[in-house]
Amino acid sequence: VQLQASGGGLVQAGGSLRLSCAASGRTVSFYAMGWFRQAPGKEREFVAAVIWSGGSTTYADSVKGRFTISRGNAMNTVYLQMDSLKPEDTAVYYCAALARWRTGGSLRSDKGYDYWGQGTQVTVSS
Repeated sequence: VQLQASGGGLVQAGGSLRLSCAASGRTVSFYAMGWFRQAPGKEREFVAAVIWSGGSTTYADSVKGRFTISRGNAMNTVYLQMDSLKPEDTAVYYCAALARWRTGGSLRSDKGYDYWGQGTQVTVSS
């Protein structure tokens, strides 16, 4: 299974970007897909996640109301619409996929995800 993330770039504060993540090599849907980010000198942090069946979403407080995660029409494809971007959103953004739910797991923890994309750089200038 491979995850391919794309859509990063340089944008001014207040602008928008849309990240995409597509999985290959899997014939059934993941349980969930999510986005994490890592800024220079900081630990990787949760951004947003969506449960494939039903489409329930969850967001980090820092992006709630500005970012929207959604499922694509193609199975195991996910998007992250980022609006009202701030310089503090600058980071490498990673998509991740969770194959099946595990008791005690959390969509907000990177430790629970099975597959990771290569990351795409998002830079927001002030």
